[in-house]
Amino acid sequence: MRSRYSLRDRALFQYVMRHPGRGAPYTVRSLAQAAGLSHHSLIGHLLSGARVDCDAETAHRIAEAVGVAVLVLFAPSPYPKQTEPDTKSHPLREEENT
Repeated sequence: MRSRYSLRDRALFQYVMRHPGRGAPYTVRSLAQAAGLSHHSLIGHLLSGARVDCDAETAHRIAEAVGVAVLVLFAPSPYPKQTEPDTKSHPLREEENT
């Protein structure tokens, strides 16, 4: 599974869209285009709260487009390379079950 990055703060995201590190302010559509997204809906959903995360590659592209480090806008999943914990393979979970 792909790792997911959660948007830290919608207000901050909106602010950096209006005040990007380089260039003119972004609209939802222009940011989607700059980030190489095929449609603008993801940006709109992140801003509205309808979506709270995206895949790591997209998070990096969005952050690069607005000129900030990815960790300013997004928090990576606490579980590497997956979206949900695998409780069966976690060593502490195995000990609890014995």
